[in-house]
Amino acid sequence: MLTFIFGLILSIPLYILFILQYQYPEDAILWGKRWMYNEDPDISDGAIKYAKISSIIGIIFMTLFFLVWFIIL
Repeated sequence: MLTFIFGLILSIPLYILFILQYQYPEDAILWGKRWMYNEDPDISDGAIKYAKISSIIGIIFMTLFFLVWFIIL
């Protein structure tokens, strides 16, 4: 049970990153790459949709993982 709580606490920043990626996909795509451009580049609608879908899948996968982990313990 202690490992579950410890794992849940360590996963909170990952949940926050997934939520921020869903809310601000343009900033998430350019995170760490903004220095390469003089101006903000145009990001395609497909890339924005992909970022949002991948963040939703990540949130769902992590939630299911912790639910299964909690049931097993």
